[in-house]
Amino acid sequence: MTTRDAGSSAPGFRAAADTDTGPGLDLPAQSFTEVLGADLLVSPTLVAGDTGTSREVSSVAVMAVPDIGPWLRSGQLLITTTSVLGRLVEPIDAFLTRLDRRGVAGLAVRLDDDTAALPAEMSDAADELGFPVVVVSDLYAKDHPLSGGLAELSARQVDAVFEADRLRRVLVDVVMAGGGFAELSVAVAREWGGAVLITTPDGRQLCRAGDESELTRLASSAALDSTGRVRTDSTEGGLGLHRLGDESIAVSAISANGIDHGRLVQFSTGRRLRSEDLYLVEQAAAVCALVVARELVVSSVEEKHRANFIRDLLLGRGGEHAHVVAHAKTFGWDLDRPVVVVVIEPDPVGEDEPSMPRMPLVERQARAFTSAVAGRDTGAAVTALATETVILMGVGTDTMNLVHELVATVRGAGGGGRRAFGVGVSRPTDSVDGIPALYGQARTALKVGRQITGAWAVTHFDDLGVYRLLSLVDDDRELESFAQETLRELTADTSEAQDMRRTLEVLLATNINIAETARQLHFHYNTLRYRVVKLEKMLGSFTDHPELRLDLSLALKIMAMRGINS
Repeated sequence: MTTRDAGSSAPGFRAAADTDTGPGLDLPAQSFTEVLGADLLVSPTLVAGDTGTSREVSSVAVMAVPDIGPWLRSGQLLITTTSVLGRLVEPIDAFLTRLDRRGVAGLAVRLDDDTAALPAEMSDAADELGFPVVVVSDLYAKDHPLSGGLAELSARQVDAVFEADRLRRVLVDVVMAGGGFAELSVAVAREWGGAVLITTPDGRQLCRAGDESELTRLASSAALDSTGRVRTDSTEGGLGLHRLGDESIAVSAISANGIDHGRLVQFSTGRRLRSEDLYLVEQAAAVCALVVARELVVSSVEEKHRANFIRDLLLGRGGEHAHVVAHAKTFGWDLDRPVVVVVIEPDPVGEDEPSMPRMPLVERQARAFTSAVAGRDTGAAVTALATETVILMGVGTDTMNLVHELVATVRGAGGGGRRAFGVGVSRPTDSVDGIPALYGQARTALKVGRQITGAWAVTHFDDLGVYRLLSLVDDDRELESFAQETLRELTADTSEAQDMRRTLEVLLATNINIAETARQLHFHYNTLRYRVVKLEKMLGSFTDHPELRLDLSLALKIMAMRGINS
């Protein structure tokens, strides 16, 4: 698992770059060539990557364990042995690429014995990257001022491996006993102290545990945004070790089957977290992935049944009301009450490639809405279909306020890779027989609302008005032709045409009340009278002909719905 000292782009995040690797490991900034001529390395021989010897070196570290990610720093000279390289899981070219991407300045390798040799692909990969690799006869000069710090760092890395093995055994026992994320977070907090969170990839909290004072401090920390999400909107999803004043936070991805499923977060104010803590967080996250894998096996079957049941309902194939209600109860859903249909669909916009593969977008959104709905309507049905999420929820005193609340919860404060989506809401029904019609209403509200409002549209079917009728016309060219023939030069893509369309729109909305229109547009009465004369020269005498006013109103709505020069 690769992590980065990321987070400096997120408000309040500062990556812990050089404060936790131990005393005396910094070097005066110098080129790699100058390091070769100094007294730190023992008999260095450059064997590959000679085009990169101008790289700047600002620190030095040893690599005593294969999983060195938490200890890597930009500008670092990394010293290791052939035996450690031989324990790498990833290919040597991928390893060098990772070091290069992290900004490591170069690699020094000690050959463990006379028969030892560098991996065969190493030279070619280093030359291609311009990443300098040297062979040394010993890790470092024993009388060098940094030797004590390097020995201490090596010991800490080895200790972290043993501690990680112990922690892994404790956490695996929790999983084998049937524990999930909640039980794991409690166990991790018991072992580490501080506060522990398990979140979705975009930072929504799934469970939390730990010392109450730390949890209270975390709630007001810059590590969270205003909605309580962990900030994952920085490089690599906020992974790595971060400083926030006197607070420390370590973040690791929870991935299973190559898919990003969430974050494990350790937060501490009592002590400063170090690279060894990040290493332990990463190892604990690997155990969390076991829970994900176990739940995926079970939930994939259950979700298929739920999706098939909802799909049949939406198509009118659910059966008798009593049968549908009883079947829904087996999923924990209450359909024996008035319900509305809510449809959520990702907006068709480009999305940056995530730093690691993630579960399909619709599934992520369905999980987010399931979590948001759970605390507000325990009997609501939420499921992911092929391209959309569908919710059947109870009717309350103000259903639209609840929908907006759900959207705000899922959307958060922005960032974090959260893809824009549109929402359509139907009228209510008290019978399952009415659900197919409600689904059509929600789909229409979603489609037309998006055309009118754009991204993040949340639209109720009853708010569509005449747009409902216009949406039934499949021939876009016919609608656009009608708008252009009716509005004439007002369809032009100019600021003057847009200004005159706005004047016409308010005139029609006030039923040609000149005084009220002038007040709303902040025009002088005579200025508006002049505009009316100008508009009638373009469009005809609409002040005297209600049929023409109707045509103009429809044409303006077509332009708004189709986004024509708006």
